[in-house]
Amino acid sequence: MTIEALKELFAQSGLKFTNQRYLVYKAMVEARDHPSAETVWRRVRGEAPALSLDTVYRTLAALEARGLVTRVPSGGDEGRFDGDVGPHHHLVCLRCGCIEDFTMPGAGLADLPPTVAAWGRVRDAQVLVRGVCRKCLGQNDNTQPH
Repeated sequence: MTIEALKELFAQSGLKFTNQRYLVYKAMVEARDHPSAETVWRRVRGEAPALSLDTVYRTLAALEARGLVTRVPSGGDEGRFDGDVGPHHHLVCLRCGCIEDFTMPGAGLADLPPTVAAWGRVRDAQVLVRGVCRKCLGQNDNTQPH
């Protein structure tokens, strides 16, 4: 996405375009690991050394409120975010915290029951599958998932 297209996207979303917001959004769109705010901050501070962690948190909250990123309910203590706002779902490992995307036919907005439409306006929906990933299952330890 060009900077001009991103400026337009921000304007349509009611956000002022700033270099800091650009860097945070760019980091989110490029990320495939569903990073926390702290991880995003570490990734962009080389390009913007004055960028504070608080600014990253506030930027992610603003992007999330406008549907430009989503928060993945991982069950851990730190918030994790996804820059891919297209329809997809998440697998969350309760041991290592790894989050992976997956798609599932029949689990989109059009497939929701009528009671959901009666509830109000739905922006997005996702299936969250939590358990223990294959990598963690292969480790011989007695750690139980939370």
